[in-house]
Amino acid sequence: MMFAGIRLLTLLPGAATLLLAVSATAATGTAAPKSAAPAPWCDRLADRLPKVSAAACRESAVVPSGAKSNLGFPILERDIAASAPAGTGAAPLRVLLLGGIHGDELTASALVFHWLKQMDTPAAQSLQWKVAPLVNPDGLLAAKPQRVNARGVDLNRNFPTPGWQQEAPRYWAKATRSDPRRFPGKKPLSEPESRWVNDAIERFQPDLIVSVHAPYGVLDFDGKPEPPRSFGHLSYRPVGVYPGSLGNYSGRHKQVPVITIELPHAQALPPDAEIERIWRDMLLWIQRNVTPA
Repeated sequence: MMFAGIRLLTLLPGAATLLLAVSATAATGTAAPKSAAPAPWCDRLADRLPKVSAAACRESAVVPSGAKSNLGFPILERDIAASAPAGTGAAPLRVLLLGGIHGDELTASALVFHWLKQMDTPAAQSLQWKVAPLVNPDGLLAAKPQRVNARGVDLNRNFPTPGWQQEAPRYWAKATRSDPRRFPGKKPLSEPESRWVNDAIERFQPDLIVSVHAPYGVLDFDGKPEPPRSFGHLSYRPVGVYPGSLGNYSGRHKQVPVITIELPHAQALPPDAEIERIWRDMLLWIQRNVTPA
């Protein structure tokens, strides 16, 4: 993290406090304080994300993870330690929360930024979080937001599911008729963004992954616990199993369950009350159904 901070400081003159913020996070494992850094990337994100201001982005306390997109934009993250009740002795559940794997699903990233403001609730504080609100910044920040990354790869088809080398190209050619929006890449984990997700899974060892998408307006689930029936107005309805998808890779082959939240619109967020209800329902389901690995 410290070395990543040094590189970013070179790219962004004037961000004099950034190194201190990133280094402090690396040393303590806690989130940077809200006033620690100017977060210059937030201005660009605020221009694109619905209902996310530059100030709200800065207050989210996300920092560069050390990884960068193909075009050099930092993959932002925030680590949040659990505040477990004293004397329990139990390790907290670990949740990896991801948004924006597809760059044209603007609400997927915006929702995660909104949820970062609600991490002070008791149910959220009982969990340990690693949060990345925007996995595909190049797709989001393209002249016209696009599903794929800067090299034209669908990151959600780029994970190393068994048989990927045969199944992923075949599915792309036959089922999608070589749709460029769903190109899986030439090999699994060929992209820095998908490699970051895979590395985060290996390092963080989550008990659950929550990945936010749009615009199908449903819940999908891959893994062993009983799937959730509904979060807010979103009801469980499987959307399919695909070679190279995160749900297939993690939920079915690595045995780390994956909730996929599909918002109903890619451009417009749900009302605030619905955002809050999805959040509360999800936390309650996690507490009742997910156990440490």
